Amino acid sequence: MNSLLYLIIQIINLFQFVLIVYIILTWLVNFNIINTSNRLVYLILDSLYRMCEPSLNFVRSYLPSLGAIDLSPIIVYLGLWFIKSLLIEYWPTY
Repeated sequence: MNSLLYLIIQIINLFQFVLIVYIILTWLVNFNIINTSNRLVYLILDSLYRMCEPSLNFVRSYLPSLGAIDLSPIIVYLGLWFIKSLLIEYWPTY
């Protein structure tokens, strides 16, 4: 039963890593450090967008508009951390 817990925790860790990479790459695009006209950069950003945006849009629908400040990645990251902590603390061990 503990192997299932470790699998779930690793999936959450992987999604947290993907979320951080997505945030950094979107910053790099917005500051014109990398260009999306490059096909490889576009494919990487598109795949990260498809993985991260559903959870971010869900959180954005509940957050008030703060203008240019987007707090949804922070909320999603903290939510994943909280779920991971709950799983570790309350997982039944035999």
